[in-house]
Amino acid sequence: MIVSKITSKAQTTVPRSVRAALKLGVGDTIVYAIEGDQVIMTKATAATVDSPTAAFDEWSSENDRHAYAGL
Repeated sequence: MIVSKITSKAQTTVPRSVRAALKLGVGDTIVYAIEGDQVIMTKATAATVDSPTAAFDEWSSENDRHAYAGL
């Protein structure tokens, strides 16, 4: 099992073994999928990142989609 801690600012470091397994590098984007009581983290591809707010449910309102439509 691989473990990392959450800081007071809700940040964490992706452990080296996880970065290696997902072939993550500087500037890469990761995607989280919540399935029941588990979270699956994967490396994002161009197809999975179609909006700057796609990964954040709290920013996926109709108003948010219109605000970023011109980007």
